[in-house]
Amino acid sequence: MPNHSATDGLQLQHALDRMDQPTALYKDGEHAVYWLGVPEDTAFRSNIYLIRDGGHGLLVDPGSRHLFEQVYRRVAQIMPPDSLAGMIICHQDPDVAASMGQWLTVNPAMKVLTTPRNQVLLPHYDPPAYEFYDVEANPEYRLPSGRSLRFIPAPFLHFPGAFTTYHAAARLLFSGDIWAAIDLDWQLVVSSFAEHIPALDLFHTEYMASNLAARGFVQRLDGLPIDAILPQHGSLIGPAMVPEALEYLRQLRCGTDIIYAGLDQP
Repeated sequence: MPNHSATDGLQLQHALDRMDQPTALYKDGEHAVYWLGVPEDTAFRSNIYLIRDGGHGLLVDPGSRHLFEQVYRRVAQIMPPDSLAGMIICHQDPDVAASMGQWLTVNPAMKVLTTPRNQVLLPHYDPPAYEFYDVEANPEYRLPSGRSLRFIPAPFLHFPGAFTTYHAAARLLFSGDIWAAIDLDWQLVVSSFAEHIPALDLFHTEYMASNLAARGFVQRLDGLPIDAILPQHGSLIGPAMVPEALEYLRQLRCGTDIIYAGLDQP
């Protein structure tokens, strides 16, 4: 059975980095959010999540082709994989999206929830025909229980069509590559944000476009209560460290700030 405590709600304090089963990060009756516990012997491991709403399931960033069998087994420990309703794809990179064709073979009725810019590129993975759910035209996705997901644009972090997914009831932000980290000394949940910064820097300084893009995204989050940040790479960020994570982006110097340093000076 998946890991979870007897108490509903956010369960990061109980989270275990088990690689043989999913871990419940949030639970509220028949609604739950899972980290799927897929092992990778790399500093750039992928986090794949499942949102379960009764019999309705959504994969968040389903991952690469070589992870498909492992992710399939993890989903099967929670619900029938062929009953999944869709997959959220925050950008088009292969570590996020390459397995989409395999999932569409499992259930051809799965929707692909993404932006138009991502959608232009996803057919290059040669998937079967699928239903495209445009998260820009439809920025809120209503689950059968009445809970909702909100899609928040994150342009140029790092792809023009990148976006994040905010789970309003659980107060979780699925952040994609934002707050991704590269770290051999990996743990599921960050224990010290200060010690985590070098792992964040390894990714963000190279991949993210600019401080302007980072600050613009933080501004889009104004007023949203966030209890946890769930990135696609690296460790999860719990409630006590969310303010530090937001400030990290505000102060971030990356991409063109570094490559073209000095060009903004007279």
